[in-house]
Amino acid sequence: MNLNRKNLRKVRGLILFTALMVLALMKFDLLCSMAVFLVGIVRPFIIGGMIAFVINIPMSFFENRLFGKEKQKARPNKLLLKCSRGISLALAYLAVILAVTLVLVTVIPQLAGTIRVLTNKIPAFWDSMISQLEVIFAANPELIQLLNEYEELEIDWKALTDTVVRFLQNGVGSMLGSTFSVASSIISSTVNFFISLIFSIYILAQKERLGNQFDRVLKAYTNHKLYKSTRKVLTLLNRNFSNFITGQCTEAVILGLMFVVSMTIFRFDYAVMIGVLIAFTALIPIVGAFIGCFVGAFLMLVDDPVKAFWFVVLFIVLQQVEGNLIYPHVVGNSVGLPSIWVLAAVTIGGSLMGILGMLIFIPLLSTVYILLREDVNRKNHEEIRHREEPAAPPKTD
Repeated sequence: MNLNRKNLRKVRGLILFTALMVLALMKFDLLCSMAVFLVGIVRPFIIGGMIAFVINIPMSFFENRLFGKEKQKARPNKLLLKCSRGISLALAYLAVILAVTLVLVTVIPQLAGTIRVLTNKIPAFWDSMISQLEVIFAANPELIQLLNEYEELEIDWKALTDTVVRFLQNGVGSMLGSTFSVASSIISSTVNFFISLIFSIYILAQKERLGNQFDRVLKAYTNHKLYKSTRKVLTLLNRNFSNFITGQCTEAVILGLMFVVSMTIFRFDYAVMIGVLIAFTALIPIVGAFIGCFVGAFLMLVDDPVKAFWFVVLFIVLQQVEGNLIYPHVVGNSVGLPSIWVLAAVTIGGSLMGILGMLIFIPLLSTVYILLREDVNRKNHEEIRHREEPAAPPKTD
C-alpha cells in the first residue's frame, strides 16, 4: 500500500478507533455507570423532548386547520404566525388534559363506589365462609383431628417474642427510611415533571429555529453525503413516529367504541366507563387493553360473577379481532409497515424492553423497512439496467 498522507491518516484513525474500542471493552462497567449518571442528569430534558414530540401532533393539526399555516408560508404574516403558535399550543395541551381528565372522572368515581360496595359485602362474605367451613369440618372429622394435633405442638413463645421485637425494631427504622425515600422520590419526580413540561413548551414555541440550528450544525460538521443520509433517516423517523402515534390513538378510539357498542347491545353494566378505560389503556400496543379488562371484570364480579365471566369472553373475542385484524392494518398502514412485521415488532420490542419497546419498535422497524426496501429496489434496478445495456463492440485494429 502506498503510504501517502491520506493513507497515513486512515491508518492513524483506524489505530485510534481500535484503541478506543479496547479501552471501552476493558472499562465497560465504568462506561455504563457514567451513561446512567448522565442520563439521570438530562432525564428531564429527554422527557421534555418526548412530551414536545407528542404535543406537536395536535398542535400542528390546530395550526393547519384553524389558521392555515401551510397557506401562511406562501404569504407570511408574522403577527398571525405568532398568535397561531400560542393558541395552537394552548389548545393542544388543553386537549390532552381534557382527555386525561375524562378518563379519571369516568373511571375513578365508579371504581371507588365499587370498592365501597365490596367493603360492605366483606362481613357477609366472611360469615358465609365460616358457615361453609363448619359444614366441611362436620363432614370431615379427620380435619378436626389434624388441627388438634397441631394444637399439641410446643411453641417456644420466648424465642417467638424476641423475633417479633427484633423485627419491629428493624422494621421501624426501615419504614422511616422508606418513607423518607418515597417522599424524596415524589418531590424529585414532581420537580422533574414541571421542568420537562416547561422545556417542552420552549421547544414547541421555537421548533423551527431549533430545527434550523440543528440543520446548520449538522451541515457544518459532516460531509454532504453523510448530511443527506442523516437528514433522510431523521425525516423518516419523525414521520413514522408521528404517524404511529396518530394510528395508535385512532386504534384506541376504535377499540373503545367497539366495547361501548357491544356491551350496550348485550346489556352489560359500566359500558361507557369500561369503553373509555380500555381506549385509554389501549395506547399501549396489543396488551394495554388487558388492564381495562381486569378492572371491568372486577367491577362486574362484585354484582354478578356470571356477567363477569361473559364479559371476559366478550373481551377475548374483541381483543382477537382487534389484535389480529384492526391493529396491524390501522397502525401498519399509518407507518407503511406490513401487518406481519407490526406483530413481529411488538413481540420483539416487548421481549427486549417491555412496554417502552412495544411503543418504539414499530416506527423504528418501519424506518429500517423503508430504507432497506429503497436500497433493494435501487440495486435490482441497477442490475436490470446493467443486463439490458448492449455489450460494447469489440475493438478492431
